[in-house]
Amino acid sequence: MKFKFYHTNINVFDLEKSLTFYKESLGLIEVKRKESEDGSFILVFLGDGETSYSLELTFLKNRKEKYNLGDNELHIAFKVDDYDQAYKKHKKMGCICYENPKMGIYFISDPDNYWIEIIPMER
Repeated sequence: MKFKFYHTNINVFDLEKSLTFYKESLGLIEVKRKESEDGSFILVFLGDGETSYSLELTFLKNRKEKYNLGDNELHIAFKVDDYDQAYKKHKKMGCICYENPKMGIYFISDPDNYWIEIIPMER
């Protein structure tokens, strides 16, 4: 028996805002969408165009309050081929929420305050 990573899911409060953020900040594109028959939710799968792994965004149409992420200890990580350019881009976007120069990484925060770790490709 063999298991393979498939996707990670997060719930988002504003689907369009999240889609814009993930495209602009990480270059992720929509690869699949599913809407419930009753219209209560939308699932959007984002991909990087290179791997089969995806980020699933779940949007609940009747959700009125933002999500409580607790201590926000969970995060998603991306490796990038041009760390310095990525850093400049994210700095300009104002989405860097934590930096650890000693480890050579930083984190950005999405519209729902999920943290995303940015790691140089060579690490």
